[in-house]
Amino acid sequence: MMYRLLFDLLLRRMDAEAVHHATIRALRVLSVAPFLKRRLYRGLAPRDEALRVRAFGVHFPSPFGLAAGFDKDAGCVEALAAFGFGHVEVGTVTAHAQPGNARPRLFRLPADRAIVNRMGFNNAGAARAARRLRRPRAVPAVVGVNIGKTKVIPEELARRDYVAGARLLAPLADYLVVNVSSPNTPGLRDLQAVALLRPLLEDVRRAAGRTPVLVKIAPDLADGDIDAVADLAVELGLAGVIATNTTIAREGLTDAAAAETGGLSGRPLKARSLEVLRRLRARVGDRLTLVSVGGVEDVDDVWERLLAGATLVQGYTGMIYHGPLWAWRINRDLSRRLRRHGYATIGEVVGLVSEPAAPPVERAQGSR
Repeated sequence: MMYRLLFDLLLRRMDAEAVHHATIRALRVLSVAPFLKRRLYRGLAPRDEALRVRAFGVHFPSPFGLAAGFDKDAGCVEALAAFGFGHVEVGTVTAHAQPGNARPRLFRLPADRAIVNRMGFNNAGAARAARRLRRPRAVPAVVGVNIGKTKVIPEELARRDYVAGARLLAPLADYLVVNVSSPNTPGLRDLQAVALLRPLLEDVRRAAGRTPVLVKIAPDLADGDIDAVADLAVELGLAGVIATNTTIAREGLTDAAAAETGGLSGRPLKARSLEVLRRLRARVGDRLTLVSVGGVEDVDDVWERLLAGATLVQGYTGMIYHGPLWAWRINRDLSRRLRRHGYATIGEVVGLVSEPAAPPVERAQGSR
């Protein structure tokens, strides 16, 4: 309630990117204050054993994590984990530092609970992110690294560019994500075509070694192309698919800022993101880990994605509108819902497709 009042009275009147940078600076200060960081972690990080998830060999304290785009340079991983995220996906990181697109490039759509961004992978480069990820951590954090193409690198050299980033960052990541789906780097989405995607993923997977590799896809792909990427991911032995990135669609929006070019995230993406998740689950079953992101606002959305087959769920835009305790509240409510329905672990929920009309028979206490 207090955050909503602060947002309505102050934050929404300020430049969106300026607020973002101020937030990152505050979290970086927190990241170098071990005592406060540990106190926050003890109070807000997920501790319910029922929430623990194992995916592609990695143990997650909760299925709910922070999507790429917030911590672009891996500067505040520990602070974000302390606020309750079960994993933090940093990036998108490119092999070479780049300033991104011209400002203004980040726009709030409060009436639609959405954001439009055309950031353009602004980041300090893979070497800077690698230095930060090598630092010892005062609190545990599961970290994914999302890598993309440097803008000035031509398409024919994209594979080499991704591999350069993967070699630096994969050894420091719990998992690696190949981002070929942002609408804000010219030509990037063309790499989702299987003919181009296959050699790119093969090269990155070799460069990543034992680090699990996932691919992140756009919601704007045709259904047949989604199937083709899913089949390719299975064929190549990838760890999973993240669905979905931002969209270029604008149907049904009411906020004037929706006219801005760039990728749309938040509530308007909810239906399509869920549709893509269900299609992927029907195509690959449990052969891949599916990570669902797009329009996730509350525990109902997380629960729905789990039922539809997601092992992990991510959010970002929801934090802008719901504040720093957003992940903690979702984890708290998720724990309550599991127990209300008589489930002992998150794994029992994944892929049930629809919530049962009546909860299952309560397990005996010893079985938990």
